Amino acid sequence: MVANSLTNGAIKNKVFNAGLDVAVGISPLLSKSASLRYGVLQTGKFVSSRIRPVNPLLSSLPPGVLTDQKLFGDAFIKTFDRILARRLSEATLRSIAHNLIHGALVQGGEQSAIARFTQEFGMYPPSTLTISPGKTCNLQCTGCYASAGPTAEKLDWSTFDRIITEAKTLWGVRFLVISGGEPLAYRSEGKGLLDAAEKHPDVLFMFYTNGTLIDEKTAQRMAALGNVTPAISVEGWRERTDERRGVGVFDKILAAMEQLRKAGVFFGISLTATRHNAEEILSEEFIDYFFEQQGAFYGWIFQYMPIGRSFTLDLMPTPEQRLWMWKRSWEIVKKHKIFLADFWNHGTLSNGCIAGGRARGGGYLYIDWNGHVSPCVFVPYSPVNVKEIYAQGGTLNNVWANPFFADIRAWQESYMQSKGNWLAPCLNRDHHAVLSQLIARHEPEPIDESAQAALLDPDYGKGLEHYGELYENLSKSIWDEQYLQDRS
Repeated sequence: MVANSLTNGAIKNKVFNAGLDVAVGISPLLSKSASLRYGVLQTGKFVSSRIRPVNPLLSSLPPGVLTDQKLFGDAFIKTFDRILARRLSEATLRSIAHNLIHGALVQGGEQSAIARFTQEFGMYPPSTLTISPGKTCNLQCTGCYASAGPTAEKLDWSTFDRIITEAKTLWGVRFLVISGGEPLAYRSEGKGLLDAAEKHPDVLFMFYTNGTLIDEKTAQRMAALGNVTPAISVEGWRERTDERRGVGVFDKILAAMEQLRKAGVFFGISLTATRHNAEEILSEEFIDYFFEQQGAFYGWIFQYMPIGRSFTLDLMPTPEQRLWMWKRSWEIVKKHKIFLADFWNHGTLSNGCIAGGRARGGGYLYIDWNGHVSPCVFVPYSPVNVKEIYAQGGTLNNVWANPFFADIRAWQESYMQSKGNWLAPCLNRDHHAVLSQLIARHEPEPIDESAQAALLDPDYGKGLEHYGELYENLSKSIWDEQYLQDRS
């Protein structure tokens, strides 16, 4: 019975892949016909629902969470409509179809690898990794989480390549996130990020970039590869962006976007929300400019976290601003049906915190340029170094099994079982007292001097705990009334 089920599943997935190839093949026709695109997308939606692996978590999700996920699913469909309408390169369309839609979204990763991991460990592997292969950056932005700049700190090519390979073979990963430093500035043994993408065509690489190194030649290579998508950092309009990133950066970003549009590259934007720009980046004019006029397909919102260079709690959006951002972001998603996700306010889309390689799937880990592995980019404390694990004959599975990460996964499970507030899911920002206890128990190493300074500053910890309490007081009634209760 099991063998027959696997065989039937394989056949259905082959048929789905063939259908995706047909859609890519007729993409010039699809770009001209909204009704034809609608038919193709609705067919794909129906078929994918029949081949998607059963998610046992769905039956236990609160009603309001399912509503949010349905609304964001509609935004996904509209985003794919925009992709087909705007004529991206054929290689890009194929990677979106096979790596993103089928591999990551429908299947949730390569199923045989996931099955092996689940059989051995009794839980799901991480669904992705964020890797910062180099700390080098051509800019020195105020408040950079990585304190990046002109430095030689980096992973050697063989380690970077091995991490990618093991993420695929051990965990079934089909989507990787690359950060930095500036990812396009990374070089080792004469190779860079785009060489990694060329070697691993079965993975879609999304990378956060300042955009200033994207010229015509680079954009054309991205289009030819197909499996890279830059998320370009923007702080607001020209004055705000140049204030943080340097004079002239905003215009360089627009020039990069023009090259990406011409080449047919799938790209998005990355927005850091602070106390000073939250209203600006969520204004109707700003959203229209970057999503409609500049052609961004997706956007990520990162609420400023007090880590990295010159960290300060004073730049964080206030609890009241954060609640406004939650309301406003959903207004935008509903009205415009665009992919705009907030890592702190949209915990209902990710089923809570995803740090530490969450046990029920959808989790991740973070690896920096020195090989330090942290539970999250924004929890800069590392109990293990991947280079040391490799030197001892271990693999990414040994990294994942570290007790610090295991305890984070246990906390996530307990929080979910108790119907904890997913409007406040962050282990560092919203539950800092819990994180402090875990750090005291496991003593992970701060990954840099800023993380060490934060750990030793009693006012820092008290400030984050107070922030978490204030936001819990603001959001808890919304969680109880709009999410836990069935309003159908």
